[in-house]
Amino acid sequence: MLMPRLFGEDLFEDMDEMMNWPDERAFFGKHNPLYGRHGKNLMKTDVKEKDDAYEVDIDLPGFKKDEIAVSLANGYLTINASKGLDKDKKDKEGNYIRRERYAGSCSRSFYVGGNVNQEDVTAKFEDGILRLNIHKPDVPEVAQKDNRIAIEG
Repeated sequence: MLMPRLFGEDLFEDMDEMMNWPDERAFFGKHNPLYGRHGKNLMKTDVKEKDDAYEVDIDLPGFKKDEIAVSLANGYLTINASKGLDKDKKDKEGNYIRRERYAGSCSRSFYVGGNVNQEDVTAKFEDGILRLNIHKPDVPEVAQKDNRIAIEG
């Protein structure tokens, strides 16, 4: 069935959201003021393993370098992105009919292990993509032990 659309959104989106699971609607629905129901598409990540490092590419479109923070604590690498928008600023030409840009934040964490230090992580932000290079720590090989139990008889 064809549904009328206005500004790229369904006019009947409230009915569609009532049919979804409540927890999904609460997490990705209208309660996410930064990107609304499209919030699940944020921070898409590619992880590539190389010989001596992991390369992590994270999509952060619309963010600036100073709006992104990367931290490493207790073996978790956490990326925070927050956006502010001045709501008091008025348009000289008139009132807004629809505003889709909001203030808010998003975050994502990855477990990288307790052996990774801040010196092992480098970051570069270019064209809306945050590229992290995580050097693999030198972990000594554990000698394999013979776990067999002797059988008498």
